[in-house]
Amino acid sequence: MTAVNEAATELTDDEIFAAHEGGKLGIGVTAPLDNARALSIAYTPGVARVSRAIAEDAGLAAKYTWAHRLVAVVSDGTAVLGLGDIGASASLPVMEGKAALFKTFGGLDSIPLVLNTTDVDEIVETLVRLRPSFGAVNLEDVAAPRCFELEARLIEALDCPVMHDDQHGTAVVVLAALRGATTVLNRKIADLRVVISGAGAAGIACAKILLAAGAGDVTIVDSRGIVHAGRDGLNPVKAGMAELTNSAGLRGGIAEALRGADVFVGVSSSKVPEELIATMAPNAIVFALSNPDPEVHPEVAARHAAIVATGRSDFPNQINNVLAFPGIFRGALDAGARRITEGMKLAAADAIAAVAGDDLAADRIVPSALDPRVGPEVAAAVAKAALRDGVA
Repeated sequence: MTAVNEAATELTDDEIFAAHEGGKLGIGVTAPLDNARALSIAYTPGVARVSRAIAEDAGLAAKYTWAHRLVAVVSDGTAVLGLGDIGASASLPVMEGKAALFKTFGGLDSIPLVLNTTDVDEIVETLVRLRPSFGAVNLEDVAAPRCFELEARLIEALDCPVMHDDQHGTAVVVLAALRGATTVLNRKIADLRVVISGAGAAGIACAKILLAAGAGDVTIVDSRGIVHAGRDGLNPVKAGMAELTNSAGLRGGIAEALRGADVFVGVSSSKVPEELIATMAPNAIVFALSNPDPEVHPEVAARHAAIVATGRSDFPNQINNVLAFPGIFRGALDAGARRITEGMKLAAADAIAAVAGDDLAADRIVPSALDPRVGPEVAAAVAKAALRDGVA
């Protein structure tokens, strides 16, 4: 049975809750404590020598503790999956799952930290105070537009890699998938008109990375229609994007945006009727990434588009963040990077696309999330980009 078929098998409540009982994480030790000498080395009196050495030279903490390789997975529980604002405690199973993915696909230890506050100042202060305990921060499931301010503030406040995965992990994998799709169709990203449905964390980040990759024209659509310069009620983030996007000067809603478009990227829960997909340009590309229900069913989209992808594992072309974030953080930490740059994200997208390589096809524009080559290749590319960008 293939991985896709296994994922498509109906999940039962008994199976799901049994797997989560007691949590999905535990602490392991790197050496056995099976005799008195080992205990004296690992704890008192031996550990005092190590603590004294670190007190004299703080840089030794990177060698003699796990903090340098530990990722803090941080959430306030305000934008969890498709569940919305469910609070810190209810978000913890998701953060535990994220930590498990870090270990499995990136070889990195991580610890979930869910916070009972949505105040940006309080979250920043909390993580600044905890900084000696971790080496990087993965922000997760923080609602927009607050997530933009929080990430920017933390990047300035902390001397370690910080990334909001809902933004940048999604954007990296979308770009990788688009590279794969354009290779299959023998097209160039520079020639494409892209429509992004959703102006939250993922939508804004996707627009930015596609523009950085040279996309010909990017149009963002939110719940009130096309984001364009001069539109009333735009928050500062959307107003900034309005100046960078929609070079065709379109007005209206999703219908006007999709007419003649080459690419649709759905990162919202808004449904898109089949008749609108039918108005897209020939050989269109549809990424309907909303979970669990895509903006348009892939079988419906395939009637009109040459390539279709979703965020689900039970359809071909799953665009999943797990292809990106473990390798991005691993590469950043391997290089000793102080931050994650745009160059590092672009390098990650290129590495993911390269792994697909000769196996590219209309139903395989990115590697499988379970492909063991992805994490190491992304990490190596990101570490090299960190050196090139001068942040290592």
